Amino acid sequence: MILPTAQRIRLALENAIVDGRLLPGQQIDPEQVALDYGCSRTPVREALQALEASGLLIVMPKRGTFVAKLGVAELMDRFELMAELESFCARLACRRRDASDLARIEASLIACEGARHDPDRYYVENTAFHQAIYRAAHNPFLEAETRRLQAILQPYRRRQLQAVGRVATSFDEHRRIAAAIRDGDGDAAARAMTDHVLVQGERFRDLVAMVDRLSHARPPARTGGAAIPPS
Repeated sequence: MILPTAQRIRLALENAIVDGRLLPGQQIDPEQVALDYGCSRTPVREALQALEASGLLIVMPKRGTFVAKLGVAELMDRFELMAELESFCARLACRRRDASDLARIEASLIACEGARHDPDRYYVENTAFHQAIYRAAHNPFLEAETRRLQAILQPYRRRQLQAVGRVATSFDEHRRIAAAIRDGDGDAAARAMTDHVLVQGERFRDLVAMVDRLSHARPPARTGGAAIPPS
């Protein structure tokens, strides 16, 4: 099945943002995107509007379209909500998971363990682990909303994993979450997930430092190359 051009552009930009190939604050060149896809401005405009609605892009009148760059207060608001959504997913998963859900979560956990010494690879497996739990909640609307917020926060969650020792800590937290879901202990699963996602203590200080670095980082120079970096 061939996707419509607007949808292909949206997915390509979304993946580039989530994977860190387009950075918070970086400008999107609609004309270059249209050239890359050999299309008119209409599907590009549709794709950018969809990404703006999802929170991944910000359109600034007379200045252009930029990858969303959140301040500390905005990030904390979103991480608080993310912790609640993910803990609810974990709680529901304890009641509703079936054998295939448990197998999927276990496979993701094993993949995370194998990627512990490679933060970039771990980031990919970490995303899959969380999404396996969203799916195990068997609430499609909750899964869709949680995935949407996950996408907005991914550029920042990825950078959190680059902090010294964070991957090892994250994997230990994954093991506790998976064990609670296997045991069907909703309270333990929800508590472990909240502690895993919520930014506090040292992680809060790391987040502040990360946002400060992004605020002072200069976006890549525009050289007329591809508007969507290659994967």
